[in-house]
Amino acid sequence: MQRERIGILIADDQPSFRQGLRRVLETKPGFRVLGEAADGEQTLELARQLEPKILLLDIRMPKLSGLEVLRELKSSAIPIRTLVLTTAPEDEQLVEALQLDARGILLKHAPADLLFKGIRSVLAGRFWVCHESVSTRVQALLEFNTRPGTRPSRQKFGLSESETEVITLIAGGYSNQSIARKLTLSEHAVKHYLTNIFDKLGVSNRLELVLFSLYHHLNDKVEMSTD
Repeated sequence: MQRERIGILIADDQPSFRQGLRRVLETKPGFRVLGEAADGEQTLELARQLEPKILLLDIRMPKLSGLEVLRELKSSAIPIRTLVLTTAPEDEQLVEALQLDARGILLKHAPADLLFKGIRSVLAGRFWVCHESVSTRVQALLEFNTRPGTRPSRQKFGLSESETEVITLIAGGYSNQSIARKLTLSEHAVKHYLTNIFDKLGVSNRLELVLFSLYHHLNDKVEMSTD
């Protein structure tokens, strides 16, 4: 029995980019491009008509921006998972896109294998952000996330106090060794905490963990590492 192919909608105002992305996606078994949209209004129309599982959405779109499209999709509860496409993600846009239920950020010039991995990760319920280290973005993300009205409701996700403390230190850019030293633990114990945290939250790396914790307001006070 043939496995069902994943329906994808491409939304970008540049025809050449859409066509190139379509060609790349169609080389991968299991993916099917259902349609292309050239502006935000068309994106919403096709999302409703075609019901794709994945939306690849340019952050800068005519008529309605990518963020406006995300806002409309969220309010209408259309069952779709979105990867935002951008040439250079801005910190505020990154957090706002996640708050509007985008599942990931993908650089337009990313190689095909990262595109495929990103789509698979999003389908599996994880967040995906192209290879950026936690330390290069976390401070700006935290500053934006503390503005009034930017935080979603707080949830615990079955986390213990110790696990929450480890997440807070990860968000501060601490290494496993630094966390172990600060909490008077072994590095093995820190790794064990991280394994449990990843399992509980459905994330697969430290950056996804930080973004998830920011999005769900898991960090009240973050002390940035000086290591």
